[in-house]
Amino acid sequence: QVQLVESGGGLVQAGGSLRLSCAASGRTVCIGGMGWYRQAPGKERELVGLVSRRGTTTYAESVKDRFTISRDNAKNTLYLQMNDLKPEDTAVYYCSADLSLCGDRNSWGQGTQVTVSS
Repeated sequence: QVQLVESGGGLVQAGGSLRLSCAASGRTVCIGGMGWYRQAPGKERELVGLVSRRGTTTYAESVKDRFTISRDNAKNTLYLQMNDLKPEDTAVYYCSADLSLCGDRNSWGQGTQVTVSS
């Protein structure tokens, strides 16, 4: 199993920045791609972006050019740098790890709240 713990959420004004972290522990050798997702109140969970094991990234159109995903494989940590935050970015942010290398289902963190005030 792999455990994921997010941190770094909080309250920020529109236009501000936050950096989220996701620390992985356990069978980290099983981790392939990783990603960030978010869920706003009353809405379905949506993809924010993904990063492959080698660092290739993809982003949702709504966050492209504002958010940056990175990972430090030596530290087993995933990051999400969020700049120019907007009220519509308010959501619980979750990290996820693809464990298909070991034949397991994805692992999810417990989420961290990001609130952007206007």
